[in-house]
Amino acid sequence: MRQIDPDFLELPLRQLADAALQRARDLGAEHADFRLERVRAESLNLYDARLEGAMDADDLGYAVRVVKGGTWGFASGIQLTPEAAAVVAEQAVRVAEVSAPINREPIEPVHSGAVWVSDYEIDPFEVAASDKVSLLADWSAGLLKGADHVSARLLQVKEQKFYADTAGTSTTQQRVRIYPRFNAMKAADGGFDDMSTIAPPVGRGYEYLTGSHWDWQGELARLPELLAGKLAAPSVEAGEYDLVIDPSNLWLTIHESIGHATELDRALGYEAAYAGTSFATFDQLGELVYGSPVMNVTGDRTVAHGLSTVGYDDEGVQAQSFDIIKDGVLVGYQLDRRMALMKGLGRSNGCAFADSPGHMPIQRMANVSLAPAPGGPSTDELIAGVERGIYLVGDKSWSIDMQRYNFQFTAQRAYRITGGRLDGQVRDFAYQATTTDFWQSMEAVGGPETYVLGGAFNCGKGQPGQVAPVSHGCPSALFRGVRILNTVQEGGK
Repeated sequence: MRQIDPDFLELPLRQLADAALQRARDLGAEHADFRLERVRAESLNLYDARLEGAMDADDLGYAVRVVKGGTWGFASGIQLTPEAAAVVAEQAVRVAEVSAPINREPIEPVHSGAVWVSDYEIDPFEVAASDKVSLLADWSAGLLKGADHVSARLLQVKEQKFYADTAGTSTTQQRVRIYPRFNAMKAADGGFDDMSTIAPPVGRGYEYLTGSHWDWQGELARLPELLAGKLAAPSVEAGEYDLVIDPSNLWLTIHESIGHATELDRALGYEAAYAGTSFATFDQLGELVYGSPVMNVTGDRTVAHGLSTVGYDDEGVQAQSFDIIKDGVLVGYQLDRRMALMKGLGRSNGCAFADSPGHMPIQRMANVSLAPAPGGPSTDELIAGVERGIYLVGDKSWSIDMQRYNFQFTAQRAYRITGGRLDGQVRDFAYQATTTDFWQSMEAVGGPETYVLGGAFNCGKGQPGQVAPVSHGCPSALFRGVRILNTVQEGGK
């Protein structure tokens, strides 16, 4: 049964919150919120079926955020007593008193006593580390039969949060996420290459490794043959090609060229850390032709098993789904309270997140996803519609400018398409375009059976830097006339 861990509920959550919020009121704060957070993370790393490193970390603390005189203040602490919580509230008020003023946002609708737990079956922290190491080692040993070296990694996180504010909101949440990954390396003819599993990180539990949610045995069995084919493949001929892109690759292009570009703080120039600002400026809302008419993109913090899925964000706003791109046109942004109020957009759409109790919530990415076409084509049918093209599978390297506009991406592997059929792998490739040219070249999206929810554990943003997990779902998709570079030739110039 999924439920909040009893040891978290045994913490003096309400007492700490009451002490902090009351002290903030006494000192004249118009608004205050309290967030106690526990984040447990474990990683297991194996090389050639032998355990190489392990980490099990537990971060527990709380934060108080206030508005006084129209100015934000923030402070955090780790001592779990009401007296210490009151002192942290005093510190937050003092920060507000000496900070530059900004407008105070109205408080969102109250959610009192709400409890939310993410959708998982087996808590990975209840599984013995030795059992997890044994499974990774067994699978690595099997993969070593067809590879020279194999690395394996398992990341898992349990995040627990209690939130309360002076408006009467109180929420308690727990979510679990997991990311297994295997990488095989093989040498041939004086060179070498590698290939990884394309199974995405997910908001699931340990059942992701032991159940039917992903065909681990099948993917690991195919990996050596796929890697050998890549090593023997010819170098790609540069030029324009039609592309069919698998969700295991396209999710990353969505993340970089849509996800970051439609964060409103970037579009307004308030944020530039890690990923720059955005070409999709606010004056283009409702007018920018981002892509072709088959392009429909949502931000969603409610989708099952999404890495950014929550019940409530870190400002107490209920999770929701919202349109970002509709029929190819930019119609919305990702918002927290401050950004929504600043541009008169009404309420937040629930995109505030802090990665630890020591950090202030900032606007972070929802699960930004490209919708499939109801009754749309299969991947094989998309490929059948291409005379001369390339089919791309798996994410690899990427590069994009500080306006999220000019980019290039590679893939784990690429297959020539000749006359509507796959015609062997090619190597040394990258696809290059501007964001709008690329998405406007999208002729078709696959049906729901091609849809996969990909994503990453480690999206970076902010100063001081914060890391957030986020998923991006998409179907297979067909793009016409995209420029393919030969990376060896480009590197030699």
